[in-house]
Formats: sequence, structure tokens, C-alpha cells
Amino acid sequence: MDTATLRPAPAPEAARPPGTPAPTPPGTGVSGVGRGRFARVLRGPADDPAWARPALLGLLVATTAAYLYNLTSSGWANSFYSAAVQAGSVSWKAFFFGSFDGGNAITVDKPPASLWVMALSVRLLGLSSFAMLLPQVLMGVGTVAVVHATVRRRVGHGAALLAGTALALTPVAVLMFRFNNPDALLTLLMALAVWATLRAVEAGSYRWIALAGVFTGLGFLTKSLQVLLVVPAVAVVWLLCARTPWRRRLVGGLLSAAAFVVSAGWWVAVVELVPASMRPYIGGSQTNSFLELTFGYNGLGRLDGSEVGRVGGGGGGPFSGGNGLLRMFDSSVGGQISWLLPAALVFLVGGLAMRGRAPRTDLRRAAYLALGLWLVATVLVFSLMQGIFHEYYTVALAPQIAGLVGLGAGEAWERRHDTLGALTLAAGTAAGSVWAFVLLSRTTAYGGWLRFAVLALGLAATLLLLVVGRLHRRALVAVAGMAIVAGLAGPAAYAATTLSTGHSGSIVTAGPSTGGPGGGPGGGGGTPPGGGLGGGTAPGGTTRTNPNGGTSPFGNGTTGPGGNGQGGTAQGQGTTRGPGGGMNGLLDATTPDAAVVQALQADADSFTWVAAAVGSQNAAGLQLATELPVMAIGGFNGSDPSPTLAEFQQDVADGRIHYFLFGGGFRGQQGGSDVADQINTWVSEHYTPVTIGSQTFYDLTRPTGTAQ
Repeated sequence: MDTATLRPAPAPEAARPPGTPAPTPPGTGVSGVGRGRFARVLRGPADDPAWARPALLGLLVATTAAYLYNLTSSGWANSFYSAAVQAGSVSWKAFFFGSFDGGNAITVDKPPASLWVMALSVRLLGLSSFAMLLPQVLMGVGTVAVVHATVRRRVGHGAALLAGTALALTPVAVLMFRFNNPDALLTLLMALAVWATLRAVEAGSYRWIALAGVFTGLGFLTKSLQVLLVVPAVAVVWLLCARTPWRRRLVGGLLSAAAFVVSAGWWVAVVELVPASMRPYIGGSQTNSFLELTFGYNGLGRLDGSEVGRVGGGGGGPFSGGNGLLRMFDSSVGGQISWLLPAALVFLVGGLAMRGRAPRTDLRRAAYLALGLWLVATVLVFSLMQGIFHEYYTVALAPQIAGLVGLGAGEAWERRHDTLGALTLAAGTAAGSVWAFVLLSRTTAYGGWLRFAVLALGLAATLLLLVVGRLHRRALVAVAGMAIVAGLAGPAAYAATTLSTGHSGSIVTAGPSTGGPGGGPGGGGGTPPGGGLGGGTAPGGTTRTNPNGGTSPFGNGTTGPGGNGQGGTAQGQGTTRGPGGGMNGLLDATTPDAAVVQALQADADSFTWVAAAVGSQNAAGLQLATELPVMAIGGFNGSDPSPTLAEFQQDVADGRIHYFLFGGGFRGQQGGSDVADQINTWVSEHYTPVTIGSQTFYDLTRPTGTAQ
């Protein structure tokens, strides 16, 4: 019998009382649709395990909550970029070019993509630390989701959850996804490029491989040539593994390259074609050229140490550290990123061995190759580069390491009854726990119990994993849990320390102090020779004196608030770093006192810049406090030839600058301009010093000899 005959027929339309709405079938009404969609979001695809989607959502919610915790304790974080964001939030011209100031005197020394995101947030929410840092939190959560999706599509939900958790707990990721440097957006975009490449390989799709090119192009607009570290992985995996004939693979590669050029090149073309008189000076360059900045200071100069204008001379300078193949494991960098690096290498080798006889288009091998090539290329460049290197750069390694751990552990677990699978699991667990013991031995922050517990748990899990194929089913969960805890306890402890501490300045590190050159909660890297901005003893032992007396560059011989460059004693000459600060003066900014803010805001509408100061960090403190344009003479460290003395003199003659903060800049630079010295000298000889609060400025509306 047809079952339809057993169902009651619906009442005829005429039988329904007037004004009575038609009955709504279950799940089809507005509320039913809403509940149904929400249920589908929580449940995920029908063929997924019931726990999979709730576990993913739990990971993302927990990551968001952790990264938002104590977020504003970092204040303006990197004031250099914060000032540029403030400028971009009030001037669309500054927004487009990435200007440091709303008067558009000079740009920051990076492309502006990360500034665009933050400036839009500030335009929406208002200028605050939270509005500045919230986008980075969302980028971090997004990167966790992308890595999870990449691994899940190849191995499954459990492995993906492990990968996402490992990434979320990586100390340098916890730091940089709560900080306003460009690295957060760059890391997300590179992870997206690999994700899109693997989708392209799976489908043999032009669309997906072109999208990978778009992501890399946007990465270029975020941090220049560093994005090229992911290109070998994208190109090789597409050309070797894509499920499409070789001619389509070649065409797809060309399309991806074209997408990269278009998505990155449009902004570069505008900047290079707009006359220099109609745009700000390109900060970090010596010839007012973005191409020179890209291939010089931010390009080849980072590899061989030849950055013009860098502090401390050639390779081995204060921001280079000791380069070499083991740099990622040293006392300065190791605790930031390398917790699971040995395990990731084990799982990479083991994974490739397990896929040894797979066909060319095998999707798991493609994932190993993509993550592995990206990892190896990045490790080699970071380890061997002789130019400026900071520990936080290593956040660009976090997605590969986490992805390989999840991918390799997931596949080895599937093959745990085979010798190769069991050996891979045991070796990866041993490598992670032993190296965690070493890293935890470098700090006294957690006592001895944690490192010994990690080692004991890891070695016990290693032994059990060697015979995992013989274990009772009920014991498997316990053994897997032991291995995971042994691998993640160390980075979790560092992550907790990082979350509890504010970080500010241009050089920051995660976790507790390890005694290395850059260790310390909220602290920065090593100390540059001769001090920071604002006086002190320069490299070579030359004392910088003020023509008005004293060794302070501000003419009053006093130490300003915080002891940092703005009227303070030079960092590196026995002073202390402020809480959570980087190297003060050059690498951090201070908040001027109320009298300074009030003076600079007075008659502000009459000037393009309410003040000028040598070096971007000196200018940043004034600009963020007043929310008004402050000219940064010489760019980041005072070595850019902008403005020239003649240009500055013309701006003063035109009444465009009110005050000048004397001094600043570094000595011992590798090349670069001395325009800051010329301007310092000219101002001190022709204008009247005025003390405002605890600092001394020159009033550029009052030439020397005018009445007070």
C-alpha cells in the first residue's frame, strides 16, 4: 500500500477560518529556519562525527577568549604602527599610502595592508588600544581555523583539532596575534595561500590556484618579499601534484603568477607613478622609492646585512643575533617557536615515507610537501639571514609546524598497527617531550616540576607507542592523551605567561625570561650599541651634547618620564626598561605629560604638524597623545633623507610646524642620511627653546632673539 494514503490530507483553503495564517510545516518557519540553520552550524555535515563541529567551535571560542584576555595591557603595542593607524583613521591619503602622520610627511617602512585593517577598525570603534589590536586577534582565530581546515580535509577531525590547538598555544603566535605588527596578517595570508593551493590540487582548479596567487599578492602588500617564502610550496605542489594534465598545470601556474602581480602590483604602480610632490616620502628608502625599499632595506639587505640606515653596522649587528642552522633552537628564539619543530620534522619525514608508494596526485603527500617546503624554506632563510632579525618573525613558522604535527600524527595514528606508524608516533613524541624539557630548563619561571613531568610523561608515552598496536582499546585514549600533554604543556605555560603580560615597543618576545638576549615578559631584544634615542653615549664613545648645555638633547639636562629618549637617559647605558617595553626611545614611545599635550593642541588648526621630532618613536608618543600630526624626521631611526634641511626650512617659513623636539636618532648607522643632525643644529641656532612640562622643545614660531 502506498504510505501516502495513510497521511491525512491537508484541510482545504476554504475550510480555514478567515485571517488564520496557513500552518507552517516543522522547520520551515522563520524561527524554525533559524533554529535549523543554527543546529546545522553546530552539527556540521551529516557524515561528521557528532563531536567534531562542537569541538572546532569550542577551540575557536577558547582561542578568541584567550587572545582577548588582558589585551589592552599592551597599550599602543608598537607605537610606530599605532601612529600610522591613527593617521589613516583621519586621513584617507594617509590610509592609502601608509603614512606615519596625518600631514603625510613620510610613510612607515612597510606596505600598508595591515594598517588598512587596523585603521578601518579604528574608524569604526574609535581610537583605542582595543580597536587597534582586535583585528590581530581575529586574524589569529582565522589562522587557527585555516590550519584546522587544511588538516581536516586530509586526515580528519581529531588530527585537525590537534593542529589547531598546537597553533593556538604556540608562544610567538599568542604574542603576535595580540600585537599590531604586520606579521599577524602575513601569517594568515600565507596559511590561506597553502590552503587554496591544496584545494586547487584536489580539484585541478584554475580558480583555486589563482586565489592562492591573490593571497600571496596581498601578503606582499603586508610585508613585502617575506611572502615569497611560501611561493616554492605553492608552485611545486601545484605543478607536481594537481589532478589535471600538465598543460593545465602550466597554465594554472601562470594564472596564479598573474594574480599575484595584479593583487600586489596595483598599489605599487600607483605609488611609483604618483609624483613625489603629491605623496608622502617612502620611509625606509634612501631615494623615495618603494621599489628600493622592497629590494633593499626590506629585501636583499635582510639576507646579507646590507640594509642602508640600519643600526649597528653590518651582519651581526644588535638586531641580527647569531645566525646559523641552529638559530631556531637557540636561547633567544627557541622558546618562541621551536617547541614542536623537532616533532614536526619527524612527522614530515615519517609522513612522506608512509605515502612513498602513493600516486602523483595523492592529496596527503601534497599536504606534506606544501607544509614541508614552506617550513624548510622559512627555517633556512630565518636561520641564515645576516640582516635585521627579530624573534617575533618566527610566527610565520607556526602554521607549518602545527599543520605537520596534526597531519603526521593523524596518519601515523591510523597506521599505528604498522611498524612505520608506531615508530613515527613514538619518535615524534620523544622529540617533542625531550626538546620541551630542554626549553623549560632554560627558565626558572615554572620551577623544576614542569620540565620533569613533561619528560617523564613524554618518555612513558613513547615507550607505550612503540607497542601501541598491542594495547587494549581502552588504553589508547590514555596513551594519546599522555603524548599530547607532554607536547603541549610547555608551550601552554609560555602562552599563559605571555597572556598575562603587556608587550610594547618594536621588539617583543613571548614567555618568561630565559637569559637570552631578548628574553623577558613584554621585553624586547638585545640592547643596541650606544643607546637609543635622545642622547647618551653614542657608539665609539662620543657623548652627544646639547648646545644649550647638559647631555640631554632637550637642553635641560633632565631625565624625562620613563628614562627613554624623550628627555631621558639613553637606553643601553645602564638605564632600565619600562614595564613591557622594548628598547626605549628608538624602539618604544612614551606618553608626554599633560602640559605637553595641551601646548601642542593649542592653535593646532593653524599648523599642518603640531610638532616635529627626530625618529618615528619620538614622534609617535606625541602624535598618539594629541591625535594630531607630528612629523617624524628621518623616519624610523632618523636615517632617511626626509625632509631635507631646505624642505624643513621652507615648512617652518610657511608656518606649517609649531614645535620641534630636539635630539633623537641613532649613531653608528650603516649609511643613511645625516639630515636629522643638520636640522637639529639649524633649529638650535635659530629658534628659542621652551620648557614644557619635563621636556624642552623649540618654538618654531619664535626665532632666536624675539621677545618672550
